[in-house]
Amino acid sequence: MFVDKVKIFVESGKGGNGCVSFRREKFVPFGGPDGGNGGKGGDVYLVANPQMTTLYDFYLHPHYKAEDGEHGKGKNMNGKDGKPLYINVPCGTVVYKIDENNNLIFLGDLNQPNQTLLVARGGRGGRGNAAFKSSTNRAPKFAELGQPSEKVTLVLELKLIADVGIIGLPNAGKSTLLSVLTAARPKIADYPFTTTSPNLGVCDYSGFRFVLADIPGLIEDAHKGKGLGIEFLRHIERTKILLHLIDISCKDVTTIYKNYKIIMNELKSYSKDLVKKKMIVVLNKTDLLLDEETQKILKSFKKKLKNKHPVVAISAIKKQSLDILLKKVVKLLNKERQIEKPIIKTKNQFVFKYEPEYIVEHKTDRFVIKGKKIEDLVSMTDFSSEESVQRLQKIFKKLGIEKMLKKQGIKNGDKIEIAGVEFTYFEE
Repeated sequence: MFVDKVKIFVESGKGGNGCVSFRREKFVPFGGPDGGNGGKGGDVYLVANPQMTTLYDFYLHPHYKAEDGEHGKGKNMNGKDGKPLYINVPCGTVVYKIDENNNLIFLGDLNQPNQTLLVARGGRGGRGNAAFKSSTNRAPKFAELGQPSEKVTLVLELKLIADVGIIGLPNAGKSTLLSVLTAARPKIADYPFTTTSPNLGVCDYSGFRFVLADIPGLIEDAHKGKGLGIEFLRHIERTKILLHLIDISCKDVTTIYKNYKIIMNELKSYSKDLVKKKMIVVLNKTDLLLDEETQKILKSFKKKLKNKHPVVAISAIKKQSLDILLKKVVKLLNKERQIEKPIIKTKNQFVFKYEPEYIVEHKTDRFVIKGKKIEDLVSMTDFSSEESVQRLQKIFKKLGIEKMLKKQGIKNGDKIEIAGVEFTYFEE
């Protein structure tokens, strides 16, 4: 089953908790806190695998989770980091993240073999009580919990990487042409929409190798959802050239040109860039015509096209004039590969944008405080430890949260919510 668009859910590893421990060994003169830190949670990466051709595996198994970090231990032993999770996806996979407002955010385009993309970062390990030892607090009785995992919903969209895309109306002979030019064996029958998913094949002509993709048949108003719609047109966005196959067995040049315009209009409705691609128009099924009829149609059709594209007349089923077609394909591909811009690896450029550490929202029954840093602080606080809670309150005061709440009119007994944890405000 061919699947080219899927939604998956990934979760990084949670950070391990820090440890509260004290040294109490006999004959050891210096004791004190020796709780180790928790290990970091595993990251989640997507890896482009050239051996994969479909997203079907993700359709069956949409949930993935990396390993959690281990908790810290006594004797200053830090917890083990969680193993990162590497998820293989086909080359040509475009990755989007769905944010909290249900918007799609572009993350990356995995179009090179073994290219990796970090999609979920593992949580930081919590610090043990040894990390909080100071001259004023020589025996801290608290430690941090591990940072929570990152949960992300991703949309994976596959765009096949092929040199040549074969397009045309249903029954134009696309699957037949692919089968005679390559070792691919697509399903072929004498009815519309035989091909219900793109097929790939590799052609080797005089030592020149290239990949062809047979795109399922388009019909008029496909961009409005008719027929198979334009669901598969994304697969020809990466192709260097197009072979536009047209059935000429009707022998009427007006009808042949009309069929040509139907496909061109559908391409334009999907993307104006597709119409600008280099194209060879292939008049197919010449075996059903006399030679004189073929030449007449070829001449008239070229006149209507006004030399916009090269035109070749062939019979895919009889393998007639395929050599002429392949020579034109190789010549055009050579030109496109020469002008293709080389991939330049550049360092990641970071745009620094000021964002407040937190924001306070005054709702009807509570004050809600949001912000990555403040939410992590609350999530990593052990509320069973009085010292740990006191430390959190000091941090709140340093960050100016109390002043901000007073400006918004907070009163004794009002509720405050941070990262799902509810607090009650009392002025000292």
